[in-house]
Amino acid sequence: MRWWGLSAVEQDEVWQRWRRGESLRLIARRLGKRGPSVRAFVLQSGGVQCPLPRRAARALLLAEREEISRGLAAGYSCRVIARRLGRAPSTVSREVARNGGRCRYRAQPADGAADRRARRPKPAKLALQPRLRAVVEDKLALRWSPQQIAGWLPLAFPEEPVMRVSHETIYLSLFVQSRGALRRELQRCLRTGRAMRYPRGKRLPQGRGQLRDVVLISERPAEAEDRAVPGHWEGDLLLGKRPSAVVTLVERASRYLTLVALPDGYKAEQVRPALAAAVARLPEQLRRSLTWDQGKEMAEHARFTVDTGVAVYFCDPRSPWQRGSNENTNGLLRQYLPKSSDLRQLDQADLDAIAAELNGRPRQTLGFKTPSQTLAEALP
Repeated sequence: MRWWGLSAVEQDEVWQRWRRGESLRLIARRLGKRGPSVRAFVLQSGGVQCPLPRRAARALLLAEREEISRGLAAGYSCRVIARRLGRAPSTVSREVARNGGRCRYRAQPADGAADRRARRPKPAKLALQPRLRAVVEDKLALRWSPQQIAGWLPLAFPEEPVMRVSHETIYLSLFVQSRGALRRELQRCLRTGRAMRYPRGKRLPQGRGQLRDVVLISERPAEAEDRAVPGHWEGDLLLGKRPSAVVTLVERASRYLTLVALPDGYKAEQVRPALAAAVARLPEQLRRSLTWDQGKEMAEHARFTVDTGVAVYFCDPRSPWQRGSNENTNGLLRQYLPKSSDLRQLDQADLDAIAAELNGRPRQTLGFKTPSQTLAEALP
């Protein structure tokens, strides 16, 4: 394997961070290395760490093998040699037996043979069994998954134990090309088409484009949580045909909807002024808080709070249910604003008409009152 400019310590750190779920880009940045070098290092083994050859702590050393060789030349028994080495007699006797016996034992060849036996990974079963390899390659070409192949083989060859292979062996033979078992082009037959194994669990953020100084939803006032007081809003972007979007604001207590046009795009510097202007038009008692997901369109949330006096709280990552009213309303809006539509073609008057129609619909969660009626009753 090539080391791609990484020391042994850096290689270990790459694998530790990779298993924790960090991206290759972030790993390279943390180590101060080039991103392509780190990616090439991980990709050459298919994202699977190949263990470095290491001698086990309990294994015989070359000096001990030389002592065994001298003891055998002097005519000592294995038990006597073992006593002098502080080893078990069975350790010495097995060492001698596997390396030519008493007459042919030599320390240097025995030590080299031990190194060869300890090498990992061992030759893959698919590399040693041409018939099994041919069957597996044929089924992969038919886009069978490794698990399907492994489960089918015992049924197809019930009397041939050699025609067995686990799905993990098939995956490793595809990802780790140094095993020399399966053709690289068969990787494209996997459902994912990936040539590399990724660690299980969620991927950690890369450290780019993340919001700063966020206040999480856990710190939101209790009055917003129980929907007892109006004026707490949930917000999001509803995307249409790119690059078009509108802002959706849903009041938590009444489910009252407000839509905000974004004719110039939906980056942070375009969302903030449009959202601030919409909030400024609301009565003061309806300007208490706003809950948003962690989209980058709210990167200017601190300035928005200064402009409007409305505190912004952010959901936990990948937790859309924490803005359930907004998510549900976005689903209703798809009847009017499908994903394939260019939302830049709608002006604020068009959006106000859509919002008015939805605010006039009775809702089961409101006891079949309308959002407009519920909000009007809540206001003094």
